[in-house]
Amino acid sequence: MPAAAEKRHNQFLQRALPLHRFSAGSQPTGRVNANALKQLVAAHLPTAGLHSKSWDEFAAPGAPEMDFVFTVCDSAAKEPCPLWPGCPVTAHWSVADPAAVEGTPETVERGFRDAYFTLEKRIELFLSLPHQSLDALELKARCAEIGAA
Repeated sequence: MPAAAEKRHNQFLQRALPLHRFSAGSQPTGRVNANALKQLVAAHLPTAGLHSKSWDEFAAPGAPEMDFVFTVCDSAAKEPCPLWPGCPVTAHWSVADPAAVEGTPETVERGFRDAYFTLEKRIELFLSLPHQSLDALELKARCAEIGAA
């Protein structure tokens, strides 16, 4: 649910850290999942301007340099990540892919809701870190701990 993560991350980080936030997938479908949009609406987050994009877009020449990169879908953890410009702190925050959930509409909705709240909690933990007093190795370790929680 990268789009939902992007919106929540943007909302929190605008208050806490002066960073630009992006989201992308290793295998984008070309459209934002309707269930992800439904979850964003339920969380009272804006959905305007969201679009499906590949993470390759952020590894290409001229791509913005990033400070942090978090992979979230379990399938992405098994894939080789691009080389990101700027040598960002990276971590994997394992979240079951809600788009892979099958079953009743309620079961699918629960999958998206669970993913959303897992990411929201991890983002809150990330924002509570004392970023200014941690070096890159300490930040990487703390981000990994958050992903394991």
